[in-house]
Amino acid sequence: MDRVIRIGTRGSLLALTQTGQVADALVELGVFSEFELVIIKTSGDRIQDRSLAEIGGKGLFIKEIEEAMLEGQVDLAVHSMKDLPGEVAPGLVLEGMLPRQIPNDILITHDGCASIADLPQGACLGTSSLRRQSQAMAQRPDLKVIPLRGNVDTRLNKLWNREGGLDAIILAAAGMARLGRELDEAVLIPIDDMLPAIAQGTLGLEVREEDTELRERLRAVQDEDTLAVTRAERSLLRALSGSCRIPLAGYATLNADREVTLTGILTSPDGTQFVRSELTADITEVTRLGERVAAELLAGGGSQILNDLGIVIGEASTH
Repeated sequence: MDRVIRIGTRGSLLALTQTGQVADALVELGVFSEFELVIIKTSGDRIQDRSLAEIGGKGLFIKEIEEAMLEGQVDLAVHSMKDLPGEVAPGLVLEGMLPRQIPNDILITHDGCASIADLPQGACLGTSSLRRQSQAMAQRPDLKVIPLRGNVDTRLNKLWNREGGLDAIILAAAGMARLGRELDEAVLIPIDDMLPAIAQGTLGLEVREEDTELRERLRAVQDEDTLAVTRAERSLLRALSGSCRIPLAGYATLNADREVTLTGILTSPDGTQFVRSELTADITEVTRLGERVAAELLAGGGSQILNDLGIVIGEASTH
């Protein structure tokens, strides 16, 4: 491919790092030979004083990038898949799924605690994720949750400076790994203790639907195993009209028999209501698998959780 591929990216250190890493890998694989990073400031980056649920959802981290792609200003975007709503914008497609990195969350504490259970009584936990908040409080109802946004260093500095009395924060392990950051204070949270966000640890490539040449080249380097589990998780997300307003978590694994097991949970923000479903299906049935897990969650009490939050299934995902 002779043309220079313009890649739209947010300006945060993590976004620039992971986009650059992916672009370099695609050059090495021969997908294209030259690229240019185009920094785009998104609504999610500009508004830092409120939670995502208040300002319109996690789609605000990609809205302006998608608009730039549709207008022909950029050709490609590298997304943390956990930041994507259930549906991408019309005219765009996800084409190219890279191997998933570690999906877990990590706990970082001021005093080196080994787990959420070990936090001091009444400890202050910093997170703006309803998913993390609800699962932490399901284990420790005494925790005080403090809204916390910003890039990795901003959050770490707030913890080290004990802003708001912070005792601990929770971050995605994959982001720290991509930044090459290792902290003695960081503890990997087991999946059984905190189910990840949908597609956490996965990077996806988004392009214009009409750009058939680039789509074909990206498809050739796609990791099929990661694609399968991501499709299962995102099917669950779509079935529940998922956005950051819903304390939803989902994680899928693929076994040697090419079967996908999908686990999903819906929780109330305070962790007092907790619904879980886990089902297995052949790799060819991952879309249906996500829908079945969603149906079980709703039937098991998830409908009441969503009703209490004022969320009606069938509403468009925030984008």
